Amino acid sequence: MQNVKSKELLLQWEYNNVTISGDTRFDRVGQILGKDNSLDYISEFKANSLLIVVGSSWPKEESLLTQYINETRFPVKFIIAPHNIKANDIDTLRNGIQKKTVLFSERENKELADYQVFIVDTIGLLTKIYSYADIAYVGGGFGNPGVHNILEPAAFSVPIIIGPNFKHFSEAKALVKNEGCLSIANQEELNETFDRLIQNEDERLEKGHICGTFVQMNKNATAIILKYFHNDDI
Repeated sequence: MQNVKSKELLLQWEYNNVTISGDTRFDRVGQILGKDNSLDYISEFKANSLLIVVGSSWPKEESLLTQYINETRFPVKFIIAPHNIKANDIDTLRNGIQKKTVLFSERENKELADYQVFIVDTIGLLTKIYSYADIAYVGGGFGNPGVHNILEPAAFSVPIIIGPNFKHFSEAKALVKNEGCLSIANQEELNETFDRLIQNEDERLEKGHICGTFVQMNKNATAIILKYFHNDDI
């Protein structure tokens, strides 16, 4: 089983031959760090700016994020990788942003460093893009069942912001408790959290370190499972 709580549930039903291995997802995301995560066009876009990466966002949070993007006084850049990449939804998102915005699909022959917002209207790139983030906002936390995968940005030691619905996800609960991940519930909280992390490099690095350490400390479930199956006594 992945954790003590799961073991205790089985014990209640008198399943006593139970071993806790941990969660193999940590092994998978831990392997990300050993891969080539470079994307030339993201490097060009980011240049020397602080970068906020928004992953798997939904309309509710995009409305909050759009307001922040339009009103922030800080020279920060944004990459948004929405959960839904249908053309109409991408157009709605883009039209709500008042700063200079470029889509992934139109990046060719553009001076990407001149743009403030990069919208990823394709799939399969988000993991590598997280490697460039100084701050990550992971979407889904305003809907059901809740927040999307926070382990990928955590693996890159990036501080994470999420919405209020995360109670069904043990890793999110743990990282919120440890303060590597911050939960917001409205526009005021989102604005305050972004502003604080943008202005305070020490706090960004500290919360990012908490996230990266959390992933590293929870690795090795795969080895435990394989060792169990290779045990001659079984």
